[in-house]
Amino acid sequence: MMQTKKIWPVLVLLLFAVSSCKKFLDVVPDNVPTIDNAFTSKNEAEKFLFTCYSYLPRNGDVMSNPGFLAGDELWIPSSRRGTFDTQGGLMNWDIAQGRQNSANPISGVWTSRYQAIRQCNIFLENIKNEEKAFDLNPDLRARWLAEVTVLKAFYNFELLRMYGPVPIVDTNIDIDAPTSDMMVSRLPFDDCVNYTAGLIDKSIASLPVVISDRTNELGRITQPIALAIKAKLLLLAASPLFNGNSDYARLVNKDGTPLVKTAFDKTKWDRAMQAAKAAIDVSEQAGIKLYTAVPSAVLSPFTNQQMSLRGAISERWNTERVWGLSNSYASQLQRVAMGCLDSKFTPNNSNGQLSAPMKIVDLFYTKNGVPMSEDKTLNFTVKNELRTATRDERFAISEGYQTARVNFDREPRFYADLGFDGGTWYMIANNPGTGDESTFYMQAKYTQPGNSGAEGYYNETGYFIKKLVEANLTNSATANTVKQYDWPEIRLADIYLMYAEAVNEANGPTDPEIYKYLDLIRTRAGLLGVKESWETFVDGGGAKLGDKEYVRQLIRRERGIELAFEGSRFWDLRRWKTAAIELNGAISGWTISQVAPVGYYQNRVIYNQTFIAPRDYLWPIQAGAFRVNTNLVQNPGW
Repeated sequence: MMQTKKIWPVLVLLLFAVSSCKKFLDVVPDNVPTIDNAFTSKNEAEKFLFTCYSYLPRNGDVMSNPGFLAGDELWIPSSRRGTFDTQGGLMNWDIAQGRQNSANPISGVWTSRYQAIRQCNIFLENIKNEEKAFDLNPDLRARWLAEVTVLKAFYNFELLRMYGPVPIVDTNIDIDAPTSDMMVSRLPFDDCVNYTAGLIDKSIASLPVVISDRTNELGRITQPIALAIKAKLLLLAASPLFNGNSDYARLVNKDGTPLVKTAFDKTKWDRAMQAAKAAIDVSEQAGIKLYTAVPSAVLSPFTNQQMSLRGAISERWNTERVWGLSNSYASQLQRVAMGCLDSKFTPNNSNGQLSAPMKIVDLFYTKNGVPMSEDKTLNFTVKNELRTATRDERFAISEGYQTARVNFDREPRFYADLGFDGGTWYMIANNPGTGDESTFYMQAKYTQPGNSGAEGYYNETGYFIKKLVEANLTNSATANTVKQYDWPEIRLADIYLMYAEAVNEANGPTDPEIYKYLDLIRTRAGLLGVKESWETFVDGGGAKLGDKEYVRQLIRRERGIELAFEGSRFWDLRRWKTAAIELNGAISGWTISQVAPVGYYQNRVIYNQTFIAPRDYLWPIQAGAFRVNTNLVQNPGW
């Protein structure tokens, strides 16, 4: 009977709120009140395995992933109609506007992740017992145990990233245990990290390097995925938010135990560097590499380059995927990113409601691969100066179209990621021309197809998110259909950037490993290497690359550009402890209510963000949890 009792939600004192996570597979038939049937055979146990997977985040869902709307990288119309506000309640975008609260935290995962961990613990306890699922062979049993252990580690990582130090539940507490045993305190952050990393370490050997059954098992945990999660975990631990941050000096348990060490520890960067390199090595062993599209004979070299950059996100299960989430096929995301490119398509079918603020537009490099403010050969002082596209520029901006100076002479990722007034937008479906000659281009001034003025269905800044839209999206007068793709939760470029960042912090800016991996990404993006670009186009560029702080900012910028609109910036600003600067500024864009170019290309402030430090760096634990677990302590400021 003890075993049966353990299936109940024994962590109720931790799990105060009701989870919104839905299971996609039943564990046992509805008429069986205990877990006894769940592990009677391989088939039944596999159902429970899938239940452990069912808690993975739906990060390809614009409403579920806080990385999309809770920061400063994407903005939506003030009326937030339709897709974004169907329930009329608070949503991730309210976090961006300073409306997070402790009574009912927006987008918190405290409850759902502890429920996920509880399910993982049940699975591990039962599958370790070789008398259960008797027809499960030893190798497969070992693999399943390793998969679920890594899932458990990932759910702990999500908690650590969001809340900082948390309670660790290694085994489920029995329902008959004394109340005092259920009053679980938060564990010091470094102890949480070491525990979570240990879960991964003990699982690696039993995981496959590659998925052999690609029809049924893509998205399942592999060695590259496990090591990439560990790299992300240790990068978080080494970053300024948790490494040398005096803001958390008073974050202590009820017994006075400090929960975050405030002294800087350089060895954390060493660990992060080693973990990222291990993830790179096993990923490359598995055949994972930066994605490049097969060139098309009907496209110009410029557009072929764009298809490689766009395809790195939207080409299903492509070579760059370290971890694709098959629970998050990005369909609705594409619809709200896609702009209306022609008057024959109705705006409500091509919403274009996701927009990039001007600060993100400015983040991208010039065509020379350096920041606009440092390029000694190009002048961007007057960013809204009007200029007309020439024939030679026609694959980036429609020939003869008048648009702003800031849209010219930019790097390939700028044109691959962003749609803008006058910018070409090659789509395979419904293409009006031959190849990329006379293809679609955005017309985004008021009353034009890309800016109909319909309430809630418009782009707030004038910059559309082309990067997230698969090129086969089909428009019509009544609907649009999308070719879904798995969400790229982790791709190889992310790990390259993590490694470069950790090497700079651990070894300094002269280590050639930094530039080796940055340049792999830049080469795929059609740019020269860092050193060649800086020495050629930046005054004193060679000397600047000898400064650790300068290279730190360079790597962060490379990360911001390469991973733009993938949800990474939201978390990066927090771990770097720069959110108090970046999220206390203006969200701005063009004056989209204007018809004429001279009026449209005036910068306007849309919203002034407020970020309160240190409070907003961590999520609040729901206030009600403290009434049932008196050993919990709240995060600073909440």
